[in-house]
Amino acid sequence: MTTQEQMNQSVMGTYGRFPVVIDHGAGESCADETGKTYIDFGSGIGTTSLGYCNEAWTEAVCKQVKTMQHTSNLYYTKVQADFAQKLCQTTGYEKVFFCNSGAEANECAIKLARKYSFDKYGKGRHKILTLVNSFHGRTLCTLSATGQDVFHNYFFPFVEGFDYVVANDIADLEAKLDDTVCAVMLEYIQGEGGVNALEQAFVDAVFEKCAAKDILVMADEVQTGVGRTGTFLAGEQFGHKADVTTLAKGIAGGLPMGACLANEKCAGVLDKGSHGSTFGGNPVCCAGGLAVLNTVTAPGFLEEVQRKAKLLREKLSKLDGVAGVSGLGLMVGIALKDKKAIDVANAALEQGLLVLTAKDKVRLLPPLTITDEEIEKGVAILADVLSK
Repeated sequence: MTTQEQMNQSVMGTYGRFPVVIDHGAGESCADETGKTYIDFGSGIGTTSLGYCNEAWTEAVCKQVKTMQHTSNLYYTKVQADFAQKLCQTTGYEKVFFCNSGAEANECAIKLARKYSFDKYGKGRHKILTLVNSFHGRTLCTLSATGQDVFHNYFFPFVEGFDYVVANDIADLEAKLDDTVCAVMLEYIQGEGGVNALEQAFVDAVFEKCAAKDILVMADEVQTGVGRTGTFLAGEQFGHKADVTTLAKGIAGGLPMGACLANEKCAGVLDKGSHGSTFGGNPVCCAGGLAVLNTVTAPGFLEEVQRKAKLLREKLSKLDGVAGVSGLGLMVGIALKDKKAIDVANAALEQGLLVLTAKDKVRLLPPLTITDEEIEKGVAILADVLSK
């Protein structure tokens, strides 16, 4: 029995998997069971932010595994304290709650927003506005927050208290920002929605109008955060700092980690017993996260991400068959002239390049440590695929 047959026999069929068994990796490349190598322009959907088995990351994780793999949050650990302090100092937030995934980080943000409003204004002010085409997770609550019908079928009834604003439509925002709303949750770049960045004027309007009504702004930076766009948080490039920001994916370099960051106004909302997570802040994950933070915040690292992003985008925009390039930094969407994104992804796989899709676009989320040489090779493969 092959590995693929073995998994298909025993694992629920919830994923549309590519027909390859990834066996090991080093740097920005990996290899399958046969030894064939692949340049990874997907990084585990933006999760292996420092590539495969980065030396500093591996050393930190292995050291922690040999020291202590887990203890509950009934106790303190030095590695969680160090990680939390570094993360808050890096982002400018007051406090953080650790969990295991982006969906859980967004669940925490949703609970925080509703409790903030309940504590201050009482019942009835609990609605959260998200954007049409958004994606916030696959739990029942974060699925309710997700503004895409394609994810909604089968799972009715949904969690109440959500409504959806058309992205970049200020008039629609104004119409729905009534006295029942406690928060607006947005992605600065809608990843699963097609790698589309919000317009600056719309982001400005969200922050201005919410501030006037003491409505929280919550930024879902699960995919855009931790240097993905060339700044540690994408919000920096829009000139705003949300009341609450959620992170996950690349934050721990490939280990399950999510974080919900709160500003001074929101830092004390979730008090003792109001929220929790057995594995949140796990020592091994925190060790990996601290290694990522130390790398990404090192002098010159994010400037290099910006330079490599510019190089990649310039090369992609010149390819025949490319109608346009969207996103920000190393979060790239490629609109195609006449090919289907999934067909391009499958053809690239055959030639040794891993890419993703988002709606009708090819999506690239290469490791932040991608090299110029690997960019050249990857783009060459895409050029060949698009020419056939």
